Amino acid sequence: MRFTSRPRAPERGLEGGGGRLYLAPRGGARVSAGTVVIALGGNALAPANERGTIANQFRHTRESLAPVVDLARAGWHIAIVHGNGPQVGDSLARNELAAAEVEPLPLGVLVAETAGWIGYMIQQSLQNALARGGVERDVITVITQTAVRSDDPQGLTPTKPIGHALTERRRASLEQRGVTVGQDSSGRARRLAASPMPTGIVEAAAVRRLVEAGTIVIAAGGGGPPVYRDPQLGWEGVDAVVDKDRTAAILARELRADLLLILTDVDGVYRDFGTPRAARIERMSAQEARAMIAAGALGTGSMRPKVEAALEFVDTGGARATIAALRDGPAAMRGEAGTTIVAGSP
Repeated sequence: MRFTSRPRAPERGLEGGGGRLYLAPRGGARVSAGTVVIALGGNALAPANERGTIANQFRHTRESLAPVVDLARAGWHIAIVHGNGPQVGDSLARNELAAAEVEPLPLGVLVAETAGWIGYMIQQSLQNALARGGVERDVITVITQTAVRSDDPQGLTPTKPIGHALTERRRASLEQRGVTVGQDSSGRARRLAASPMPTGIVEAAAVRRLVEAGTIVIAAGGGGPPVYRDPQLGWEGVDAVVDKDRTAAILARELRADLLLILTDVDGVYRDFGTPRAARIERMSAQEARAMIAAGALGTGSMRPKVEAALEFVDTGGARATIAALRDGPAAMRGEAGTTIVAGSP
């Protein structure tokens, strides 16, 4: 497999999971490369401190694509997973505001809806960025379904924050209607949704074929609409949301990826988070990460599932997983920013 680009000066590529060095010579022919799964946080595309307009989300999407273009130029096989926490919550709110006029859609269908339009936003932005960089790669969005267990108790209990922070008036209105509201890791009031554990991706084989052929695939958007297998009916949807980082780890395993890159709105994993002694951890082993979880050092907020997803990836053969801020993507993929988790000694 060879990828082409318009002629460029020779440049140093990326260091892969096995410590190999990849060079993109003049003309862009691939010397050697690996497979990477990039998880983009929905909160990073729609930050809490600004209005979640489409214009703003397109802007943040475009700003997030530098590492993808660099990886594509170096000849890496690439899959992109994105979150949808703020976006799917907004879709629920639109549903409720329009309920008197049009039939509302269930949450599982809204996950698929957001996977479509956020995927379109990433796909178009990436196509333009690749063209500007002189890199010729196909980009496609695939709506994939995420398998869950029908008896998973986490599929019944709302625990995962979605939507933007609520005003006191909006919170009271939701609670009056029986909607579960709680606090996110920053202490903001957010709507909560059930979040069952993912067990697989229904269309994983199709995604693998596309990625192996050199297509950049956007898949498992919003964690993928959750489904379970009914003995009589086959696949059936679930009104819940799945954690996109956990799904990204499953996709990375299915693709036999070298690197899982989780880009979010924080710059890494911190020791003594929330105290004056807080310090970012640059690199740690899977054993150290498990010890932090066991000690409750990560709480139950948004960072814990990211670390657990990274652990799942390296525990099943992945070389390394890096958690970093969206703005630090290029440095993070070189291991120069964020927190990198590896299977062996750090």
